[in-house]
Amino acid sequence: MNFSIQSIYNWYRDLLRNPKYRWWVVAGSLLYLVSPIDISPDVFPVIGWLDDGIIISLLIAEVSQIAKEKLQANNPRADKSTTSTTVEDAPVDVKAVTIE
Repeated sequence: MNFSIQSIYNWYRDLLRNPKYRWWVVAGSLLYLVSPIDISPDVFPVIGWLDDGIIISLLIAEVSQIAKEKLQANNPRADKSTTSTTVEDAPVDVKAVTIE
């Protein structure tokens, strides 16, 4: 069995992106944060807080990304501010001078 941190991250991210399981994963992550049962207990100062910090940062990053994508899908004008303008959108004024 091939075990890596990247595979766990991809699994967690895919579960959050699946609308069927999204709220279960969010609730489970929040329950993990307040639960005294951890991978590394919070009794150990730095090591115990590290796993909680990783879980909360992954949760916030992925949920904010999902919210951003939904807002951009609902508001088509939001995409124009983040992308470059096309030739059709902006007039071009060129004063060409020949160089000899």
